[in-house]
Amino acid sequence: MAETLRRVLNRGSTAGTGENTAESGPPLLLLGAPGSGKTALLFAAALEAAGEGRGPVLFLTRRPLQSLPRGTAGALDPLRLQKIRFQYPPSMQELLRLLCSAHEAAGPVPSLLLLDGLEEYLAEDPGCQEAAYLAALLLDTAAHFGHRAGPSRQCGLVVALQAQEEADGGEVLQRALLQRYFPAQCWLQALEAGPGRRGFRVWLQPGELGPRAEWRMTFRPDGEMTITPWPHHTREPQL
Repeated sequence: MAETLRRVLNRGSTAGTGENTAESGPPLLLLGAPGSGKTALLFAAALEAAGEGRGPVLFLTRRPLQSLPRGTAGALDPLRLQKIRFQYPPSMQELLRLLCSAHEAAGPVPSLLLLDGLEEYLAEDPGCQEAAYLAALLLDTAAHFGHRAGPSRQCGLVVALQAQEEADGGEVLQRALLQRYFPAQCWLQALEAGPGRRGFRVWLQPGELGPRAEWRMTFRPDGEMTITPWPHHTREPQL
């Protein structure tokens, strides 16, 4: 899945090729503070996968998006938007019920499973055992979709988790547990970006698939997102 996100970042939100070039790869955990653009990146990944000629994208979140992120490749392409299936489980119980019944769903098999706001679900029952169960169920659901899709096909999995820089011991332990289930990770770290702008440094570590890469992501006052390569390496992220 890191490769789909890497293509989004490398293109700087320009239009994709639409070719079936997806490499799902290991499940990816997207980490960042509140307001760091996690939802915008998830949506950009959904549009990228929707334009690759594979199955639909399943986007899980507690509440509908208030607006579509501007400057995202394919954001105004109705064919791509139609391939993104939004579902809004309002609680951990409903999320678990949805995942447990995924094998009963009819229709085309999703090529990508996205979950936004994992921390909101875990807040209902913050124990590590519950976090491990949900992570395992997400992986099992993605594997089931890949099996239904046929030989050599996979369903990618990306989960967004709010990560505070000053987390307490329980949150740090829970995050460390989740990172064991998600070998690929992407961090978003706040930067100074000028009046009215929000800037973030993006670190993508795709696990064993390749080297770490970095970008700068900026949001203008009107919400438009731009992405440029990071010019050099400095310190490690501290999320």
